[in-house]
Amino acid sequence: MKHITCIEDLRLLHKRRVPKAFFDYADRGSYAEQTLRANRDDLQKIKFRQRILVDVSRRDTATTILGEPSTMPLILAPVGLLGMQHGDGEIHACRAAQAAGIPFTQSTMSICSIEDIAAAVQKPFWFQLYVMKDRGFIKELIERAIAAKCSALVLTVDLQVIGQRHADIKNGMSVPPEWSLSKLLDFASKPAWVAGVLQGKRRTFGNIAGHVKNTENLDKLSEWTASQFDTTLSWKDLDWIRKIWPGKLIIKGILDVEDAEEAAKVGAQAIVVSNHGGRQLDGAQSSIEVLPEIVDAVGSRMEIMFDGGIRSGQDVMRALALGAKSCMIGRAYAYGLGAGGQAGVEKAIDIIRKELLTTMGLCGVNTIAEIDDHVLAV
Repeated sequence: MKHITCIEDLRLLHKRRVPKAFFDYADRGSYAEQTLRANRDDLQKIKFRQRILVDVSRRDTATTILGEPSTMPLILAPVGLLGMQHGDGEIHACRAAQAAGIPFTQSTMSICSIEDIAAAVQKPFWFQLYVMKDRGFIKELIERAIAAKCSALVLTVDLQVIGQRHADIKNGMSVPPEWSLSKLLDFASKPAWVAGVLQGKRRTFGNIAGHVKNTENLDKLSEWTASQFDTTLSWKDLDWIRKIWPGKLIIKGILDVEDAEEAAKVGAQAIVVSNHGGRQLDGAQSSIEVLPEIVDAVGSRMEIMFDGGIRSGQDVMRALALGAKSCMIGRAYAYGLGAGGQAGVEKAIDIIRKELLTTMGLCGVNTIAEIDDHVLAV
């Protein structure tokens, strides 16, 4: 990993080492990918105000996230199917985050189960929840997260209707993979990936398999999962979740001031300004475009986290300057995982940390608390 200098290097290595269907699952967006591109393009348009001859010898990225110390304002976002990017991918990513002193969020649609991760790591992690039609199963899932001592629940609210991702359909993306000649040839060219996945604990959705009726058959499991995303989900369901979950609640998928106001009313400790990485509503605004107005509306009442297009420490600085308290990365660490397992995720985190430190120095600030819009060129 010594020749890896940026997240794009990890992306290219990931692309070489992991089968096309799983790389594209992590890398691509929905429909024409307008929002996917806007997340990156709009971040890049934000320019810094360079300052000189300021003592920046005390630079430190340490902060707090929901009252807990963190070595930097960074969180590993929930990403589905990490165990298909690298065997036991969720465990490796969680270990990397904990070694770096930042939070890790497990996806409902992970390959390793909640219990698999809890048994393999030393500290609490966050759990991300999709509320499905089978409320009995969801109640059980929340209770499993409580039993595993998960320290925050991240409720993702922008997936009641699933945006079409053309690449996934064209690749015949499924978990576990359906076999075809093209897939066999692709897999055969990536023996290290195959060996790693085969040695992993699971090759299907660990949180769901065995816990829902009639899902022992893999086809039935896929059918059940696809049928379970709930178009009736509304704000009143938050009260039900609150009665079961006693801990910190984060609502992910807020892209509108009115929705941010509602999230504040239901007592969430934080929201994540996010458009699901450009994987849902194509043509939606970029996350960074709506961040300032959401911060103005509710930033004094709850923590604002940012998600969408972060590929560097400079991007983290941009989001912090516009009012976010911390940032989530998804693709950036998934690239690291596919490129090199736990070491790759550690590399991704370290790249962003070093870039953030450098950017702070060249903008004349020493602490995360000092970062606001005065570091931006107007």
